[in-house]
Amino acid sequence: MPLIHYNHCPVCNSENIVPALDVKDYTVSHQNFTVFQCNDCTLRFTQDVPDEASIGEYYKSEDYISHTNTTQGFINKLYQNVRNKTMRQKAAIVQKQTSLSSGCLLDVGCGTGTFLHTMQQAGWNVTGLEPNTDARKKANELYNLYPLPSSELFSLTEQSFDVITMWHVLEHVHQLHSYIEQLKKLLKPNGKIIIAVPNYLSSDAQYYQQFWAAYDVPRHLYHFSPKAMNTLLAQHQLKVTKLLPMWYDSFYIAMLSSKYKNGYTNYVFAFRQGLLSNMHAKNNIDKCCSVIYIIKQSV
Repeated sequence: MPLIHYNHCPVCNSENIVPALDVKDYTVSHQNFTVFQCNDCTLRFTQDVPDEASIGEYYKSEDYISHTNTTQGFINKLYQNVRNKTMRQKAAIVQKQTSLSSGCLLDVGCGTGTFLHTMQQAGWNVTGLEPNTDARKKANELYNLYPLPSSELFSLTEQSFDVITMWHVLEHVHQLHSYIEQLKKLLKPNGKIIIAVPNYLSSDAQYYQQFWAAYDVPRHLYHFSPKAMNTLLAQHQLKVTKLLPMWYDSFYIAMLSSKYKNGYTNYVFAFRQGLLSNMHAKNNIDKCCSVIYIIKQSV
């Protein structure tokens, strides 16, 4: 299997990179991977990951909820119960940040199409991209939607979208800089890009360390800090205008992390850890477990 070994930072190209910690893939392979850190832009990234053609094997699990829509197990049931509320919150964010009640939306990595469906119901013209065939099929079965393969990103018409969303997707993208540049080209003048990613500077990440579920190696190729995200975007003449929290993520991730660390989920302690994480981030969003970046063109 071809592996990608980095001799420099995937974001800022610095050679000042060092091993940070070893993390196990608890979802599929149970292999260990080393997470490196760039001492210049602070990005963390998974070293020796499978290349784009090979990594699909690491997504083949009934536990991978964005592809299967599974409700098996308490944690996944909880995720599904909270999801309807988070969909409404995401829709409200789109409408507030664009100042539009309707328009053209592209959701990159749309999974089984739940967010696309929410926005379509709200009156938006929606386009979805998703690499996983089964997830695209499920979107059709559930919502009569027809997401395109992710490879179609580079075939879409330039300046055709009022907003482009990536909900926990950018950390999976091999073609990092090419994707960001293409998103900018697809954006209408005054359009917005909304990117949500985990934040390894959160207190729950600091507590769980190598057991922190949001490392999710090797599927998560990159592990962003706000500084790393700003560094990446600046190279493409994009800038962050606002940070928003994803409060529910800390609880979901803490429950999975507790399972990885202890071999079982201590629900009471995990809930407490998620709550503590949110309390630490209340007045400092760049310490939140997952951060939403509102982005616009800087020139």
